Amino acid sequence: MFLEREKMMKIGILATGITPDELLNQYGTYADMFVELFAQVEADFEYEVFDVRDGVFPITPQQCEGWVITGSKFNVDENRDWMDKLKQLILEINEAGRPILGICFGHQIIAEAFGGKVEAYEGGWGVGLHSYSLIGDNGFISGNEDQFTISAMHRYQITEKPEGARVFAESDFCKYAGLQYGDNILTLQAHPEFNLSYETDLVSLRKGAVIPDEIADAGLEMLRAEAAATDSVKVAGWMSAFMDASLVKS
Repeated sequence: MFLEREKMMKIGILATGITPDELLNQYGTYADMFVELFAQVEADFEYEVFDVRDGVFPITPQQCEGWVITGSKFNVDENRDWMDKLKQLILEINEAGRPILGICFGHQIIAEAFGGKVEAYEGGWGVGLHSYSLIGDNGFISGNEDQFTISAMHRYQITEKPEGARVFAESDFCKYAGLQYGDNILTLQAHPEFNLSYETDLVSLRKGAVIPDEIADAGLEMLRAEAAATDSVKVAGWMSAFMDASLVKS
């Protein structure tokens, strides 16, 4: 069992992107989505948001007890100034022993910070509901889980993982779908914070203009199927447990 904390954990959300304008009023920001997701598993967190894409960074890695890096419309190979600063912050947070969760862009930029490689995937876009196999010994996951399904929305992915990262989730489409770095960093390529409604609207919005029609249509078919379901809440529980365990060890 994890030791019980005496107070709420302050989570700093490092916002590297925001919801498209057309969907913002209905669904809120990506930071809002994480707050709502963790509320569903009654995580004992409070939050502070840092819009790092706009140059708003924490003063120190210790400013929050845990950190979340969101998804983004930007690609890591754009090498913007704020991305270089974020990579340095990731290393400093790790050195301080604070837990970090990285999702999609967050997953990728953490890998780059530790020497991995991220590229536009030769297999193209991954959209809709994707299933991933769990591998290895995952102490933050209770029960006999062997797979999970959540929303995907990416063209880039990690093609060379950092030497110190352990793969805990994979699929045929995404070899490095989930990585763990020591006891304090956990990252996912796909999006547990996206519910089915948001993913459906996002794919519909990007169809043709960004995502090829045939790939978007296949993703929408999955999302609109009668049996469509996401394990987002289950994954949120895993992430919360990982953060709690990391805080106790730090």
